[in-house]
Parts: sequence; structure tokens; C-alpha cells
Amino acid sequence: MLRGCRRLCELCRPRLARWSHGEGGGSRADDVKKLLDSAAVGVELDARSEWATLPYPEGALPPRDQSLLSARPKVDPRETSILLFPGQGTQFVGMGKELVNFPVARDMFEVASEILGYDLLKLCAEGPQRELDRTERCQPAVLVCSLAAVERLKEERPAAVHNCVATAGYSVGELAALVFAGALHFEAAVRLVKVRAEAMQLASDLAPGGMTTVMYGPDSQLGHACLRAREWCKERGIEKPECAVASYLYPHCKVVAGHVEALKFIEGNLAQFKLRRAKRLPVSGAFHTGLMGPAVPAFAQALRRVALGDPLVPVHSNVDGRRYRDAAHVRRQLPRQLCRPVRWEQTLHALYERAEGQHFPRSFECGPGRSLKAILKMVNAKAWDSCVSVEA
Repeated sequence: MLRGCRRLCELCRPRLARWSHGEGGGSRADDVKKLLDSAAVGVELDARSEWATLPYPEGALPPRDQSLLSARPKVDPRETSILLFPGQGTQFVGMGKELVNFPVARDMFEVASEILGYDLLKLCAEGPQRELDRTERCQPAVLVCSLAAVERLKEERPAAVHNCVATAGYSVGELAALVFAGALHFEAAVRLVKVRAEAMQLASDLAPGGMTTVMYGPDSQLGHACLRAREWCKERGIEKPECAVASYLYPHCKVVAGHVEALKFIEGNLAQFKLRRAKRLPVSGAFHTGLMGPAVPAFAQALRRVALGDPLVPVHSNVDGRRYRDAAHVRRQLPRQLCRPVRWEQTLHALYERAEGQHFPRSFECGPGRSLKAILKMVNAKAWDSCVSVEA
């Protein structure tokens, strides 16, 4: 097993702090190398996984143009499926413990635990919650539980896996979608999510931030509220304040992220900008904003060190809602996700847009919680009618 990252914070925090301020004699390449050498990434893996999360049975991989199935006019959409994978924030103590009844899922937890350096299944099943909620623990837990849920789906509804015509994942869930689509090896995904989570946590430590879900109406001024929040922070000496939309969830609901002071300003002035409600999320940073910039080079370099294949099933990107064209597109686009807003509402429109009168595919949310199903109801109630949660 490659070296773990127990010493990651003490090794990298000073360098990243100097890096963020342009100080010190080291280069960005040196900082990234230190992060990667301290993490469990470095073996170039075959993109084709032996795990049973691939959408086709072993030895029966179709030609690449099989992914165009969704465009065939004679296919009844009701005989096809779309798989959705949740992201950070859906975790709960007790998840995963029923999935170990499926042999491949049990193997996944064992291999992931070896890579991560701690008992992942015990953490998921027994907690404590505060430990599970930590970014560096939560992201691997959600990834593995989501892919283990696919094994449950494969046992209970095999046609849903074999007839999948598209997939997407929310934030870290996009890695699960890429594994399912055969573009990324399971072990490589665990190593990548390890670097991703630790780099995002370090970026959060450099610039304390947070995230708030905001509900608003057609006459609200959310954009102006973010602008005024940034100005308010500048007046108080905060350099380059961040406050922007980090996630488009559904009509009249977005997640705003940025410096803690900016979020407090918005939460304290809802009436001024005609905002209806704001709820702070239990996360440790301003994910999917410019404050995650220091995490991008580390994740991008880690991604370059693993093998990728072209997705066998269309995978839609959080960055723009469009599907990845090939492996090279994944390698370019995926790191951008860390500091760009999650365009989940736009992704759902791309997945479910149909001519009037046409039927919708069946949808399966694979992983902890039912958040994506709830969001789908707000975006497309007809598609939601045939959505099932395959809970971890």
C-alpha cells in the first residue's frame, strides 16, 4: 500500500500558506509534489475496472457507440435508465452497513480502507458524526457508499444498470459517475478523492469560508446581495472577498458560498434584498468558488497520474451540464469543478429534456440520502414520478 497522508497537514499547510501569499522560495510544482507524495496517489492504474460497477457484464463490453443508445428513436425511454450520484452533505451515521451483504460492495470497503488508512465501513456505520462530517472523511465515504449502492441496484434491478443511457454526479458524486461509466478505475477514484478532499480542506484552512442555501422569489436581488456582501467585506479589510453562487439547485434556490463574513452579511439582510430564507450548510469551506483555487493544481496533477478511458455511458459535467466527449475532456474539465459553480439544475434539464408527450427514463439515485430525488421533483416533476432512491 502506498504511504498514507497522516502527516499531510503538518507537511503541506506552511507551504500552501506561503504559496497563497506568493511568499517563500519554493515553486507551485514543489508544493503540489509535496501534497501528492504525502497522499495515496502515484500508481498509474488501468482505467478499466474489475469491479462490478461497470454497466455491462464482464466479457460483453459493447462498442463505444453503444453510448448513443439514448439517441435511437425506436428505444422506449421507459426501458432505459439514468443514474444519479449524490455529493458531500448527504452522509449519515449508519450508511453502508446493509450494503456489505453484497460481496463486491464489501470488497470495495476493504480496498478503500487499505488505501485510506482507516476503517471506512466502521466510520460510516458507527460514526461518530463529527468525524464523518470532516471533508477528508466525508468525500471518500460518500463515493464508496454510492458505488456500493450500485451493486445493490445490480442485484435487485439488473436491467437498470444494463440499460443505463446517462449518468451524472453532484460534486464529488461525479467521480462515482465516472467509475460507473468505466472511465475510471475504482482504486484510482479512491486515491483521487483522497487528494481532492485533503486539498479542499487545506484551501479552506487558508481562507475560512462557508456555504448557505438561499431561497428567493422572482423579485429578489441575489446577485446584488452578493455584490454588496463583497463590498462590505472590503470595507472591513478583507482582501479579494469571495461571495458568489456555488450551486444552482432548482428554480429560486441556489447555494451561495464565500467568506464567512460575507455570508453573515447576506443572512442578516434578507429583507433588504427580498430573499425569503437562508440556511447555513454544515461544511468547512466555500466549495465551488475561487477560494478553492489552491486545491486545483494538486487535484489536476493527481488526475494526470491515473489512467482514464472514454466513458462507456454518457457522463454529464457539473461545470456546464454537458456530457464528456472523451477521456481528454474529463482530464481538462474535472479539476475546474472545484472552483466553478455546480450547475445541477442545468444538468437535469440536459438529462431530462423531452418533447411534449414523450415518456421519461427511469431514474435511480445511488448513494446516501434522497436529496437528488427531491431536487429532481422541483426541476421536473414528471421525471421525478419514475425516480427511485437506492440508499446506501
